[in-house]
Amino acid sequence: MKFDIDTYREIIDTITRNKTRSFLTGFGVFWGVFMLIFLIGGGKGLKEMLQKNFAGFATNSAMVWTQNTTKPYKGFRKGRYFSMVEKDIDRLRQQVPELDVITPVMFGGTKDAVVDDKSFSANVSGVSYDYPAINPPMMYYGRFLNEMDIKLGRKVCVIGKEVYKKLFPGGGDPCGKRIRVDGTYYQVIGVDYKVNGISINGRPDQLVTIPYTLFQKIYNSGDQIHSLAVTAKPGVVMSSITDRMRTVIARAHMVDPTDEKAITLFNTELLFAMLDNLFNGVNFLIWLIGIGTLLAGAIGVSNIMMVTVKERTIEIGIRRAIGATPRMILSQIISESILLTAVAGMSGILFGVSLLELIELANTTDGILGAHFQVGFWTAIAATLLLSFLGGLAGLAPAWRAMSIKPVDAMRDE
Repeated sequence: MKFDIDTYREIIDTITRNKTRSFLTGFGVFWGVFMLIFLIGGGKGLKEMLQKNFAGFATNSAMVWTQNTTKPYKGFRKGRYFSMVEKDIDRLRQQVPELDVITPVMFGGTKDAVVDDKSFSANVSGVSYDYPAINPPMMYYGRFLNEMDIKLGRKVCVIGKEVYKKLFPGGGDPCGKRIRVDGTYYQVIGVDYKVNGISINGRPDQLVTIPYTLFQKIYNSGDQIHSLAVTAKPGVVMSSITDRMRTVIARAHMVDPTDEKAITLFNTELLFAMLDNLFNGVNFLIWLIGIGTLLAGAIGVSNIMMVTVKERTIEIGIRRAIGATPRMILSQIISESILLTAVAGMSGILFGVSLLELIELANTTDGILGAHFQVGFWTAIAATLLLSFLGGLAGLAPAWRAMSIKPVDAMRDE
């Protein structure tokens, strides 16, 4: 379709003369596009924030810990407490070869960490040198525990970001300095700046991490293990070996292998799969609501254009009488519909993007962006193309009605 400048002037003039009606019509489209853009951007930001909480954590991992038995077994009553020991690590390696990393984790609870006159209530955790394969740290100063720290039981520790800021408010590298935790002095060898992640023993930024062998000596744990963190080898589905893992540990401690509460396995693989399914459903719902709102706005545009055509019956009849072809009438009505829809829709996109930008800035901490709440370029392009299509679709019925008006009928209507 070809349009000259006079045609566009007529379109603008028609929209201007019906300001209130055009505003109400455009607002429906504006609101629909805004909701679509805002929901897509908001859903993307929330997903990214949640993913950052699990950033780096092995997706094919599991945590194993023990509780009181809930079933009697081989003469033992239910309610018996037992604990895993270091030999369970070797048992799992030998009898479940599909496992890759098997590392112990000790929980010390909340203890006061002290440097001079400054103190902070931190969570004490004992781990091995291979624990980063499960939950990798973000080292800001120094290093993480190594194999010699574990073998020799060195009195060293890695502190979290919040512990570092509270105990060393002046900043600088604290490696080599000593802190006192629960009456024992440790030399700081590293600062872990990780603030997100799956919380195994409290928030990562509030942890004081020491070698698990040292933990066993200081807290008289013997060879007991509070928990085991494991990962499966590539290509192995963790859920396919969890029953065997439970059976291996249960047999060694005279526990019913079917007692899932006595030997609890938290499979993170299932957690990540559940999150993926959740956000797939959320994305589907977002598009469903957004497109539904857009269609409602397009129907509103069509209805208003029908009313406009009816009110302009005489005008259209006169134009037909002086030589306007049906194609010209069709082009003008569809152009009005597309222009009205496009202006309202682009305004909705602009407003939605601006609001998402404000949310993004509000989510910035210490100059670090929390999550991206903006929609992608191709998403905006898709929304624009959808708007143009809906605008043309909304104008089809009114345009067909206008095209069918005959000059004689228009005069009779007058």
